[in-house]
Amino acid sequence: MIRGLTRYFFILMLAVVAGCATKGGDSGLGKRRAEVVQAGLAQVGTPYVYGGKSPTTGFDCSGLTLYAHKAAGVSIPRMAREQQRAAQPVKANPRPGDMVFFETKPGVYHVGLMVDQDRFVHASTSRQRVKIDRLKTPYWTARYLGAGTYLN
Repeated sequence: MIRGLTRYFFILMLAVVAGCATKGGDSGLGKRRAEVVQAGLAQVGTPYVYGGKSPTTGFDCSGLTLYAHKAAGVSIPRMAREQQRAAQPVKANPRPGDMVFFETKPGVYHVGLMVDQDRFVHASTSRQRVKIDRLKTPYWTARYLGAGTYLN
């Protein structure tokens, strides 16, 4: 039942993202951004695995963002902290395809991938799977370091 709902949600999100990327309905979401977002959303429900970077073995947070960017032909560093350092900082609100960075504990960094203006997809913890969360929740707001992008 849950897997079916996840697939339904994924198909719905693909339709929304694909609609945004078409010429008639373009709201600023370019082809590469759409590809990155689609690749990230396709992994919702995939198990968290420390060091994981593929759908068959599972993902950790930076493995998911690495995978999504690679699917769109964009090369980025492997680790969350290096991804943040090498990314172009996003000064305003992050857009779909931009990465959001957090410090969850002192010296422990986390990264997610924005799917719209409010939500991001990420590989959270070993107790969970790849999932979608809202950026403006108290937990994530308190740990937010900023956003960055590898996309135009």
